Amino acid sequence: MTFKPAFVVVDVQEDFCPPHGALAVSGGRDIVPTINELLSLPFALKIATKDFHPRDHISFACNHRAPNNKPFESQITIKNPLNDKETQQTRLWPVHCVQGTNGAELLPELDISRVDKIVEKGQDKRVEMYSAFADPFTNPTVSRSNLAKILHDAGVTDVYVAGLAADYCVKCTALDARTEGFTTWVVGEATRAVNPTDLPGVNREYEKAGVTVIDKDHEAIRKVKDYA
Repeated sequence: MTFKPAFVVVDVQEDFCPPHGALAVSGGRDIVPTINELLSLPFALKIATKDFHPRDHISFACNHRAPNNKPFESQITIKNPLNDKETQQTRLWPVHCVQGTNGAELLPELDISRVDKIVEKGQDKRVEMYSAFADPFTNPTVSRSNLAKILHDAGVTDVYVAGLAADYCVKCTALDARTEGFTTWVVGEATRAVNPTDLPGVNREYEKAGVTVIDKDHEAIRKVKDYA
């Protein structure tokens, strides 16, 4: 297939950024100039994603009983609501990116004028959904966005990923992009992690899956600059 690149900007939202974000990632705002620089490139398709939760979402610690309801600390097991034999272990979080709140808004300094589509995720209160493609359940999948369809329908071959957070939503989105059959690139300097010490493990997952971490001067970015 002829090279056709897309850029997916993951969850660059107020609640994931200092100074007031409920789940602020250190340095979260600092990546915006790099993302805007990438948005200025001639990608065939530019997409921004948003966590967009209902207030009773299962990932919010306040929606669980004590003592297993401490944000950032407590872990819970989520059962696939369509197949209780399939489970997922996940961390609980503070209330964040609730639909209709300022925390769910994309950062005002992000150049949205260059974004072609916005994809919302995490709307099903029953499941966690880090990936912008789908929740992690497979037998069957419970909640799926229209991101894969958008990319496939556009004939995209390569997906470039940046945003927040490197060790959660960026990671899961990149891995799912690869599973969907796209050549996948993560622009490392345009991400930040909740737990930076976890990044070596993330990179091992990428290597195993065939996802490549690059910087903005990589030849894969130069190829986008030459795209017409």
